[in-house]
Amino acid sequence: MGKPFNEFDTIMDNKSQRRILVTGASIAGPTIAYWLNKYGFEVTVLERASELRLGGQNIDVKGPALEIARKMGLEEAIRKANTTEVGLRFVDTNNQTLAEFSKESALSMTQDLEILRGDFVNILYNLTKDDLNYRFNDYINHVEQHQDKVTVTFHSGSKEDFELLVIAEGIGSLTRKLVFGTEPTFKFLKLYTAYFTIAKAPTDDQWARWCNATTGIVFMMRPDNHGTTRASITFLSKEEKYTKLTLDQQKKVLTEKIRGLGWETDRLIAEIQKSEDLYFERVSQVKAPNWSKGRVIMIGDAAYCATPISGKGTDLSMVGGYVLAAELQKNQSHSEAFVEYEAIMRPYVNKCQELPPGVPGLVYPTSTLGVHVLNTLFKIVGSGPVQWFISLFTGKKDSKIDIELPDYDHKIQ
Repeated sequence: MGKPFNEFDTIMDNKSQRRILVTGASIAGPTIAYWLNKYGFEVTVLERASELRLGGQNIDVKGPALEIARKMGLEEAIRKANTTEVGLRFVDTNNQTLAEFSKESALSMTQDLEILRGDFVNILYNLTKDDLNYRFNDYINHVEQHQDKVTVTFHSGSKEDFELLVIAEGIGSLTRKLVFGTEPTFKFLKLYTAYFTIAKAPTDDQWARWCNATTGIVFMMRPDNHGTTRASITFLSKEEKYTKLTLDQQKKVLTEKIRGLGWETDRLIAEIQKSEDLYFERVSQVKAPNWSKGRVIMIGDAAYCATPISGKGTDLSMVGGYVLAAELQKNQSHSEAFVEYEAIMRPYVNKCQELPPGVPGLVYPTSTLGVHVLNTLFKIVGSGPVQWFISLFTGKKDSKIDIELPDYDHKIQ
């Protein structure tokens, strides 16, 4: 596959002399940078923040992400940083357990390798910091493409030439906008979500708790391995009206949304006011018809965010980085490599962005009756006999790797 090689493509011969700039030091960026370095490329990782962004909630390393993590020698470090979460409990607003699913259950969202996003970012950084050039507190102001290079102007004022630019930023990537303009679109799922860290309370243990409230709100509390609790608030919103808010405005919106809904909302309101790591954003998918333009290419959330609902963010970030790096090593030209990368990733991305019928509406009921019906369903599904029956057909939830990774191991220098 791939388009024919032509005289305008640069042959990828002496890879040790090839300079590649990767923007974004979260998961996708350090992953592709690790593999590019393994293949002999000279890699710089650019991060807008002044230091690693170590906030965020739980992520799971499973399926293809776990396979790649093992190739990188990271499984033991991930296990040591486990969040300690033992499973998921559905509770009502009186905090009475309706159903519980241990992490061994096919019905639990808790995975065997559950880790905080920030802890995983730190693991990736420590793995790569001695071999890569990390630049913090800077970003790209201008991108100029040429036949044989891409010239990047940094906010700090310097200008440099690279062979390729890889955008591995988040869903709101500003570098993507510089190169692709408004071409990528967003599919708003009519949800907003907020994540923040709160002090641990007596009601918190090693179980994650999910609580549905009326008006289409889901609360979640999840344990971490740092002596605190990770909270999230997700709510239905037909309109994208909570964009470009200041931090104080975000806190006000959340407070007004949950006030008087019972459960532990008074505690959450108090914690929102003093939160220093609040993340509040629309739940959207990125739909990009093109992932590359000239010598620039996107991976991870910037290219194909599937939203936290999918549970596929880590998979997509790591698979994208792993595949693109290997294809750049394998092919004669960057344009050939880009085509091969997309041929492998596009079907997988489409599958990951598919949502079950009725989601999110069925999971976020807006009436008292709707919450009652959903809670009753939790009770039925959570009963021992029903769990046993379902397990006969589902098997272990993380046993299936839903993309067959190409074997590139023999290409490593």
